[in-house]
Amino acid sequence: MSAHTLSAEEIAAISKAREGRWQPGLRDQPLHSEIFASARDASGAGLALALARDALEATAQPEGPLAEADDRRHVLWVQDARAVQMGGRPYVHGLPEEFRERLIHVEAHKPEDALFALEEGLKCRDLACVIGEIAGNPRVLDFTASRRLSLAAEKHGIALWLVRIEAEADLSSARMRWRARPAVSKPPLWNADAPGVPAWQAELFRARGHAPGQWTLTYDKGRLSARSASQVPGTLEHAAPPYPGRLVRPTVGRSLAAVARA
Repeated sequence: MSAHTLSAEEIAAISKAREGRWQPGLRDQPLHSEIFASARDASGAGLALALARDALEATAQPEGPLAEADDRRHVLWVQDARAVQMGGRPYVHGLPEEFRERLIHVEAHKPEDALFALEEGLKCRDLACVIGEIAGNPRVLDFTASRRLSLAAEKHGIALWLVRIEAEADLSSARMRWRARPAVSKPPLWNADAPGVPAWQAELFRARGHAPGQWTLTYDKGRLSARSASQVPGTLEHAAPPYPGRLVRPTVGRSLAAVARA
């Protein structure tokens, strides 16, 4: 059987599809993204931080190698009360070093207050970016509200990553929408018992200008890297943990409090 020869139109279509694939380091990333994640593992907030750092690095002004380091604009992080209750507040010392002294944290009592704070933050050109966390599917976060966020981000040039905790992917005007869950890190080179670098299994299920896809994303040495699903052997459920020993010990039918009193 002879091999099928691709026509010029087919080659052009394949090239266009490949060019449309998302990859880290793109300069023309959309300014309004959503990340759907569980409240049990902080994968949504972690991926939002990684994507924000990647975007800020890619769009840094090319005046010199210190241009990004000299960017001292603040990062606004907004949470509604349920998001704080389900996932906790940002831990300053666990943040990337370049964000620790630049964080402005807002805890809103209601989702509508969180949306107001997000929109006002997007209007402030002195912010580097905005990260938000809203739990569930509150009625106020409808298509009109998401459209207001998109327009504010695009008008003022401030990027928003909105983490949707334990939420369904309802109607939204977000230009890029992700599903995130944790991935097993590679064992560290020098100490197999140490924690590995942050890793996520990320699915881009909707994006303007990019084809959908799935990747394992890792952030290491100040750089976000991606491996497609076809390059990742096995799945998260069947992957071996990066540490050989147990992290907890059995109490043999007795609680830890009982053991302490013994």
